[in-house]
Amino acid sequence: MSQSAVTETDIKELKLLSRGKVRDIYEIDADKLLIITTDRISAYDVIMPNPIDDKGKILNQITLFWMDKIKDIIPNHTISSKVEEYPEVLHKYKDQLEGRSVIVRKAKPLPIECIVRGYITGSGWKDYLKTGKVSGHNLPEGLKESEMLAEPLFTPSTKADLGEHDENITVEKAMEMLGDDLLEKVQNTTLSIYKRARDYARERGIIIADTKFEFGLVDGELIIIDEVLTPDSSRFWPMEGYEAGKSQPSFDKQFLRDWLTDIKFNKMPPAPEIPEEIQTKTRNKYLEAYKLLTGSDLEA
Repeated sequence: MSQSAVTETDIKELKLLSRGKVRDIYEIDADKLLIITTDRISAYDVIMPNPIDDKGKILNQITLFWMDKIKDIIPNHTISSKVEEYPEVLHKYKDQLEGRSVIVRKAKPLPIECIVRGYITGSGWKDYLKTGKVSGHNLPEGLKESEMLAEPLFTPSTKADLGEHDENITVEKAMEMLGDDLLEKVQNTTLSIYKRARDYARERGIIIADTKFEFGLVDGELIIIDEVLTPDSSRFWPMEGYEAGKSQPSFDKQFLRDWLTDIKFNKMPPAPEIPEEIQTKTRNKYLEAYKLLTGSDLEA
């Protein structure tokens, strides 16, 4: 992989608030944050030692693309994604920031992840096999793996700390955490965004099987924050070859996860070095998803 990958940033003029699996977040002032999406990649909640070139740019620009497409459904936290509009102290970091960063309004995040499932797969499929339900929703008998659900389901989860796993909860539990009115608004917004995105992506050869959103409050106003409808926060499947009754290939870390499974990775750090072939194939999948969705090549 090239030397242009950004694995970690060091903006000395700003306070680093967090370094997550993928994003570095800095405080600009009391009301604004700088979010940088790096080329780090994680699998099974473990950060890999090798980056995926341009992955951060792809995720950042897909998020900005979707935020613009749903701005009539809900406002978002974006202030600017153009480095020339950033505070002057950041201009010298242009090489690290271009295409992969955004200045946002600081919001108070809601304490739940807002997950929507349009197809039965992943942990939802496992729950269904055991209980016939997903997050408290009763489902019809006889569903096949990866089958499209009659109506998308809102299946919230708790937020886990880095290295921990989120825990699925019922809508009733989420209601206890947020209150009836806010939960109802969040649920309706989540389903509205998903349906619009699902229909748009389907026309471009992508099935959005499920996805998760993060919302926050700014002065009492509900806004959408973090990443939106990326291959990291969603399951994107190719329409071509889709068939219920089996697991599907996807536009994300599929090659990486398959390789980790093949080498019997124990899902605990430290992670092994990723072969260049796996890095390249993974990058190409992210690029393919970007081009199908946006209709254009990745900008610098």
